[in-house]
Amino acid sequence: MNNVSVITMFFLSGFNETISHRFVLFFLSLLCYCIICLVNVSLIVIIILDTNLHEPMYILLCVFCMNALYGTAGFFPRFLWDLLSDVHLISYYGCLIQNQVIYSFVCGELSILAVMAYDRYVAICQPLKYHSIMSKRRVIRFACFSWFTTFCIVAVNVFLTSRLKLCSPYISRLFCVNWSIVQLACFPAQTTINAIVANITISIYFLHGVFIVWSYMYIIQTCVKSIENRAKFMQTCVPHLVSLFTFVVAILTDLINMRLGSKELPRTLQNFIAIEFLVIPPIMNPLIYGFKLTKIQKRIYSLFCGTVYI
Repeated sequence: MNNVSVITMFFLSGFNETISHRFVLFFLSLLCYCIICLVNVSLIVIIILDTNLHEPMYILLCVFCMNALYGTAGFFPRFLWDLLSDVHLISYYGCLIQNQVIYSFVCGELSILAVMAYDRYVAICQPLKYHSIMSKRRVIRFACFSWFTTFCIVAVNVFLTSRLKLCSPYISRLFCVNWSIVQLACFPAQTTINAIVANITISIYFLHGVFIVWSYMYIIQTCVKSIENRAKFMQTCVPHLVSLFTFVVAILTDLINMRLGSKELPRTLQNFIAIEFLVIPPIMNPLIYGFKLTKIQKRIYSLFCGTVYI
């Protein structure tokens, strides 16, 4: 019998520790989600409406914020619903969809960061070729290609997971994660192909990280020789590095906890580690770029002053 027809629902047991404080957690989570939507949508609207910001770096920043909205939309609405529910159930296919959205958000984030690193490398290390290499059309193609390939790679992982015969409907998380579903397989031998493809996927995005580091090594070497480039580095590259650092730390913390973490850790701490990458980077990134990039600062200031004047 196909086990997909047997297990039609999953129980998210990660919510067991939230019952006594669920109303407080609901309002805090709702506030957090509203802030994420506000800051990301604001930055997207500012970039779209201001033609002076229709440059490669700002187009990529716009895509970055869109990806944050996409990823958090796959988590927060369902999470808020579960906080107020007495039974924490999610359908089998709903679980796979959430898995697809959250994983493609994570991998897409790293892909976009890699494109942004390349953009800064060309801008600082090859400034004379910048406009010919990083045209608006090419940047949009880069962004679309990086996100589409990410979506397809994650879809392969999710498809392989959907073929497994599962023996338990209990997921000890707040949301659906591919590795947690794979661990429910009745026969470990069935998961070999899943492990191989998962390791290939990790290797692909590890190479993204290597590329980002390589780009910044050249950028730093170039900036040391020029005061002008040093100023450009501080203005445009520091926000990117801060975004990269917060995102990588959040992801690695969750990955280490999921694969190697001790079950002796309090469930509350495990839950916080699990959702950290869906909370901190989507809030911090727009604020970092908004405060650091001069053109966006001026645009926000002009809008604010105009509103106050009216």
